[in-house]
Amino acid sequence: MDKLFVALDFKQEAEMWSFMDYFKSQPIAVKVGMSQFYLSGPDLVKRLADDGHRVFLDLKSHDIPNTVYLAMTQLSKLPVDIVTIHTLGGQEMMEAAMDGIQTGPYQPKVLGITQLTSTNQATLHSLGIELPMEASVRSLAQLAQASGLDGVVSSVHEVTDIKKATSSDFLCLTPGIRMAGSQADDQSRTASPSQARQAGADYIVVGRPITQAEDPIKAYNRYLQDWRN
Repeated sequence: MDKLFVALDFKQEAEMWSFMDYFKSQPIAVKVGMSQFYLSGPDLVKRLADDGHRVFLDLKSHDIPNTVYLAMTQLSKLPVDIVTIHTLGGQEMMEAAMDGIQTGPYQPKVLGITQLTSTNQATLHSLGIELPMEASVRSLAQLAQASGLDGVVSSVHEVTDIKKATSSDFLCLTPGIRMAGSQADDQSRTASPSQARQAGADYIVVGRPITQAEDPIKAYNRYLQDWRN
């Protein structure tokens, strides 16, 4: 599977397809998040897959166990490689998600959201979580592993600790990827592709630095090269 997912976050579906036209002859891996999925629906995922692109469907499901189970039975019918749920939903919810995802023909990997890359220590404090960020992420990752998930989503800064607390084959996908000196946008905890790989990340997600670049192909290849170095 490709290691770099390009986040497709566009206000209009036509804008997204204009961007994807750059990669007609170079299939890539893409992340379809809530905004894009709610805009375009399952047909978007099917068309991307038909065009040869690999899809990470990032809907961050978080509800009572039965509802998440039913949601996963539907997502298991879509040609995607990865889906996400919130680890804060607890072990019963995560186990229900794993049961649901195994009912369909595709059975993508399920990754748990630990703490969003926009979250900082002050945010945790405002939510009544007194644990340090690293301890909170580590605890949620261990709970995800105990629940049967394939891995977690976290910032680069927690990857090494997660791998030590779980196992080397427990997957870590890291958003918030920016080249050194790039604008962080709304991400609080960022790192470069090479820093992510050195930390032990299995996959990375890059959005605006590629989708808003003057030359998206050049930007994509730059990030891919930095990951490989």
